Amino acid sequence: MLIGYCRVSKQDGTQALDLQLDALVAAGVQPHAIYREMMSGRAEQRPELDHCLKALRRGDTLVVWKLDRLGRSLRHLINLLPQLDQDGVALKILSGTGAGLDTNTPTGKMVFQVLGMLAEFEADLIRERTVAGLAAAKARGRKGGRPFALKGAAQDLAVVATDKTVQEIAATLKVSKSTIYRARQRQKAQQGQAEAAD
Repeated sequence: MLIGYCRVSKQDGTQALDLQLDALVAAGVQPHAIYREMMSGRAEQRPELDHCLKALRRGDTLVVWKLDRLGRSLRHLINLLPQLDQDGVALKILSGTGAGLDTNTPTGKMVFQVLGMLAEFEADLIRERTVAGLAAAKARGRKGGRPFALKGAAQDLAVVATDKTVQEIAATLKVSKSTIYRARQRQKAQQGQAEAAD
């Protein structure tokens, strides 16, 4: 079955889906099988794309007008392309970069596999750079992660206020309950280190 996905970035009427819809219908996609999105490709959550991907079954073909309709970021495509292949879903691109790519054909499968290998290679490079950066930062004495939300008196209150519930303390300090739990865990860890040093 052919499943279509089309997207424009703006919802203010300056962009329309008509061109993409016409191309998808001309390629054989039934209008009821086309998922339409009006949202930036850089948006973290794209509900219609999520619905589209969930609707795909093994043997289906995902048809898009251009590859950038699926996602503008390389990271998103790196994750998406191998997943489609693993799920047994073919990809057909009608225009732009990758035009004519149809993974139902032997040539399309080969190109898709090359794209998948390049995507995996890029992911490995990103992972290596991240690990190297963390190791370099650690060697300089820096720790990763967000800074603690509670300091000084606020942290003391979170740890010693046993007459109130965690929810009440969190509301007073205007932080989440998990921040209170983390402050208490940090305090226990510091006490344990101090006792071990003695």
